Amino acid sequence: MKILFYFGHPAQYLFARATIKRLRNKPDFEVVILIKTKDVLENLLKTDGFPYKNILPQERGRSKFHIAWSLLKRNFKILPLLLKNRPDLMIGTDASIAQLGKMLNINCISITEDDYEVIKTLGDLTYPFTNTILCPEICKVGEWEKKKIGYKGYMKLGYLHPNVFEPMFSVIEKYKLPEKYVILRLAKLTAHHDFGVKGIDSSFLDKMILSIKRNGYLPLISAEDQIDERFEKYLLKIKPSDMHHILSFSSLLICDSQSMSVEAAMLGVPSIRYSDFAGRISVLEELEYKYDLTFGFKVGKENEVIQKIQELLVKKDLKEIFQKKKTEMLNEKVDVTAFLEWFIKNYPESENVMNVNPEYQNKFIC
Repeated sequence: MKILFYFGHPAQYLFARATIKRLRNKPDFEVVILIKTKDVLENLLKTDGFPYKNILPQERGRSKFHIAWSLLKRNFKILPLLLKNRPDLMIGTDASIAQLGKMLNINCISITEDDYEVIKTLGDLTYPFTNTILCPEICKVGEWEKKKIGYKGYMKLGYLHPNVFEPMFSVIEKYKLPEKYVILRLAKLTAHHDFGVKGIDSSFLDKMILSIKRNGYLPLISAEDQIDERFEKYLLKIKPSDMHHILSFSSLLICDSQSMSVEAAMLGVPSIRYSDFAGRISVLEELEYKYDLTFGFKVGKENEVIQKIQELLVKKDLKEIFQKKKTEMLNEKVDVTAFLEWFIKNYPESENVMNVNPEYQNKFIC
């Protein structure tokens, strides 16, 4: 069985990485990986040693025109590859493989962790053409509910579940980090669903750094884009592959990145999200209001954020409290890698199994 994965974001690749490793070790499976340039995606693949093809080496522009033009280019780049080396199944989040799969009658599984209303443009370009929408149970996919296969978990558990990831303290020692540090993650906010969305600006960053230092913690900044030179002394300069180990041992994450907030929750690290997306994403709403692992604040609620920073950092047993919350969450979730491996290996029969008996997935709860 030949399976083509297409990745347009590091988190998408990380979700499937452990599954890809397992499939590549099966004699009856061949895995092909296509990517476009995005942040550290290509570096991660190089580190893991997987063969891949980068169909768009130049990172696209930020305008809606550039996004639309990029989709057209992806279709024209991928089509001849499919005609020459036809896969049995395609997996990814991108509209291009869903559209081309429909045209060539190749099954396509679209993976997502975002609600349709948040990624409406991408959903409209993808969901009418794909065969299956594979996403967490909590996600809403609009009028395409019949195509949805919902699993008890989150995409980030595909690479941060304890069965596939173990934090290494040696990484902390390598960078000589102190015991008490807080990560400030600044996203670029240039995705198709990010237009008009605001996050952390320099003035607010100043206030948060001051609050963190007053509580005896070291602020460390992880930024997707360039930052003001006065913040460079706080810049976290690490290998991309070390980020999750460093996040694991941090005391708190503060960010305008939705993705990294979910990652922190998977690791039992409290996070504060400051973004116009607060209150809009089902996965994060569940993690906030059911499991109490993250806290979302709309832009403009700066005082509330500072108060929450203070409230959390004064807790002497902060890490123990949130590790317990993480354990409670994991007790209700599947090992996503084990579930995904089963689902892909047995597709499309696995889809029928899930439609008839969604509780079948409980066998993957550890």
